[in-house]
Amino acid sequence: MHRLRVNWRVSLRLLGGVLKWLAAPLAIPLVVAVIDGDPLVPFLAPIAVTLAAGVGLEQLETEKNMYTREAYLMVSLSWLCVGLVGAIPFVLAGNGLLAAPSNAIFESMSGITTTGATIIDDFGAHSRSILLWRQVIQWLGGLGILVLAISILSQLSVGGAQLMETESQTQDVQKLTPKIAGTARLIWRLYAGITLLATGGLFALGVAGIAPGMDLFNAVSHAMTAVATAGFSPQPDSVGAFAPAAQWLLVPFMFIGATNFILLYFFVNGDWGRPLRNEEFRFYLALVVGASVLMTLLLLVDADVATGGIEETVRLATFQIISLLTTTGFATVDFNTWSPAAKHLLFACMFLGGMAGSTTCSIKLLRWLIVLKAFRRDLFTTIHPEAITPVRLSGTAVDEATIRDIYAYTLLSLVIFALATLVVVIDSARVGLELSEFEAMSAAAATFFNIGPAFGIAGPFNSYSPFSTVTKAAMTLLMYVGRIEIIPVAVLFTRSFWQS
Repeated sequence: MHRLRVNWRVSLRLLGGVLKWLAAPLAIPLVVAVIDGDPLVPFLAPIAVTLAAGVGLEQLETEKNMYTREAYLMVSLSWLCVGLVGAIPFVLAGNGLLAAPSNAIFESMSGITTTGATIIDDFGAHSRSILLWRQVIQWLGGLGILVLAISILSQLSVGGAQLMETESQTQDVQKLTPKIAGTARLIWRLYAGITLLATGGLFALGVAGIAPGMDLFNAVSHAMTAVATAGFSPQPDSVGAFAPAAQWLLVPFMFIGATNFILLYFFVNGDWGRPLRNEEFRFYLALVVGASVLMTLLLLVDADVATGGIEETVRLATFQIISLLTTTGFATVDFNTWSPAAKHLLFACMFLGGMAGSTTCSIKLLRWLIVLKAFRRDLFTTIHPEAITPVRLSGTAVDEATIRDIYAYTLLSLVIFALATLVVVIDSARVGLELSEFEAMSAAAATFFNIGPAFGIAGPFNSYSPFSTVTKAAMTLLMYVGRIEIIPVAVLFTRSFWQS
């Protein structure tokens, strides 16, 4: 008879720490609610819940070290529980579509997974404190995925994530807990510093009158979700509500948010050449520049778009490309009105993502780079079968097992995307929602790859509210699974995970 091998007490105890500290960010919108005279219960209640649950779980007696099985369980439970707790303020506030628990969970999961897909149609129905909570939970999701990616996924061989540049690639990390604590401290300081820099820049533009409407609330809100490559905005027109200067300022912060934070750490500590020595970063930079130039050319030949001069065309092209490629999901224009070629270029960007070890989502450029290199190697060995040609990343040979992992992860991602598209199409037909194949594909990609805006009815200035409850539930699951890179959830449903 098999015995349960995973030490679930370790996972639950660490989950308790996550829930306990969730009370701190909940206090941020609580302060705004006090200032604005809004009801306090929507935030006091989840604070009480998280403190009670967190302290209670931390009382579990167990060893302190977390190993691989416990890591998988802890990752899956943390994102699920934070997503559920994050929905409580929306339901208790009782305003608009977010008063429905299913919609609140969708919005909260979209937040913690840094997706940016929203249910909200009427932003005026919600208080500043509720809108700020959406921004805060996305910022937390960006910080959480950084710690997850660099401390845990890079050591669990999740789809080749072990190839990302980490702060110590030679350290023995069989015991994961000390590494998590050290990485969290390193990442927290850098992440908070970049957010403060973005906030200061945006607020300065508002004070100077260069970006009217960019007050402190909007500066904090957009800085949080730009660095987290998340995309929620308290404005119905997203970043399009602000002057071009604010749009340009957000471009480098979206780019930075999708850059490996370990590279950023070395950069700010004086090793300025470190990013350019990294092959993935060079690939990332080339894609951003190339796609932006191509989009600019496409818009220049579109008479309906190129009406505001070269600066506006370049800005619209660059902003939308970086926003979609980095999976941020901000928008400055309704790109539903663009040409089919321009829309399909944006759609292709949804499958890319930024660098591994960043706040970005989607398949990520590290995997695509290895896939391309391995495919080129396979073409060469087809002609020269005797040749032994290793795939190299930044000069280092990549293990063949890792290449197979990356192939498998990429294929699995595309299969899930295709199945998700079928679910959207079939359920939309069931409820009589008119939806083109392209709109269904973009909605599936936007939720599974954590992009946010899609095309058509779920476009950048629209919402996901027209979809049925079944479709929204499926999309909630897609956001959850896609954000933590499939494997930590999928492995829980295997018999070998639970048995010796």
